[in-house]
Amino acid sequence: MLLHGARQTGKTTLARAITTRGHPARYLTFDDAVVDAAARADPAGFVSGLEGPVILDEVQRVPEIFRAIKAAVDRDRRPGRFLLTGSANVMVVPRASESLAGRMEILTLWPLSQDEIASSEDHLLDVLVGEHLPAQPPPKRSRRNLVERLLTGGFPEVVSNIAPARRSEWFGSYLTAILQRDVRDLANVADLSSFPRLLALVASRPMGLLNNADLSRTTGLPQTTVKRYLALLEATFLVRSLPPWYVKIGKRLVKSPKVFLTDAGLAAHLLGLDAARLLNEPRLLGGLLELFVVMELQKQAGWSKARPRFHHFRSHDGYEVDLVLDIPAGPVVGVEIKATETVTASDLRGLRLLAQATGDRFHRGIVLYGGADVVPFAPNLHAVPVNAVWEWGLDSTQLRCG
Repeated sequence: MLLHGARQTGKTTLARAITTRGHPARYLTFDDAVVDAAARADPAGFVSGLEGPVILDEVQRVPEIFRAIKAAVDRDRRPGRFLLTGSANVMVVPRASESLAGRMEILTLWPLSQDEIASSEDHLLDVLVGEHLPAQPPPKRSRRNLVERLLTGGFPEVVSNIAPARRSEWFGSYLTAILQRDVRDLANVADLSSFPRLLALVASRPMGLLNNADLSRTTGLPQTTVKRYLALLEATFLVRSLPPWYVKIGKRLVKSPKVFLTDAGLAAHLLGLDAARLLNEPRLLGGLLELFVVMELQKQAGWSKARPRFHHFRSHDGYEVDLVLDIPAGPVVGVEIKATETVTASDLRGLRLLAQATGDRFHRGIVLYGGADVVPFAPNLHAVPVNAVWEWGLDSTQLRCG
């Protein structure tokens, strides 16, 4: 099994917890210079010398070992012998993807969700694919409460131990560590100073359509370099793309992906935002809220019985749906995200177009907004307070997963 995700999301803590709860796995990390040297010197000998289940931490640092693990797995197919963890997506490393594809289960550990922070079992994703919306709206929350959640993000250290006044220093050190370690593990990059510029530019256009030519002009980097750097940022789980959803419905639809940072707190740091600015300048809130909601639902998908594919929907004449949840052989749900405290009929135009495109598969559309009430616009179209993302639950017997 491979457990991967961004640095500081808790992979090592989770892996080491396995060894302290009765599981006989041995723990080794390639951050240890001796372990690293032994694996590089003789990968096959290193792996053959491992007895019993083993946890190999930060495995992306020693790509030479993947072929040796493949050989060991091919000789002995018993499951559970290797738990690999990595702060970079090792499946983008040719030697790893070629050696381990089809031989392991892959799990991604994202920063903490709001449900996890609150130790809650309320999951909006299950609500959206359920038969009925809950009878009661979620409890009222202040705008400041929402802003503080955005600025904090989900990294466990920031959530638990970092005072608001120190967040900027933590995020700065975090980015430096990723560039100096994880990016260098994946590629030989001569000019690491270009990465913060590109990352800040992506953060300044949250949930924007990917336009490599524009990013190239703004950063002064060649388009080939922009594409390569974005791939590296995605491989280190800092950046994620949201593919388009489209069918032939008579209207031309945008087929470019959206690109966004995976943690709202990190994005706010790169933009230099604080609570006062977000509260006093509402225009800054929209994109940050959108990436926050998209990632919250992405995290919930990791444990939900529904396994939707995530897309966005946009027509060339400007109608869009921020998030499309497409369950294979099942329903389609549209989610529009607004920071405003009111919703008008025009805010549902994209959802109505999506309903037209998907026909009988269209199950529900909602507009998540900054108000306090659940407002019906049609039997399957509602405005819903945004805190429903982490404060609405549904009995599992009501799920409608196709």
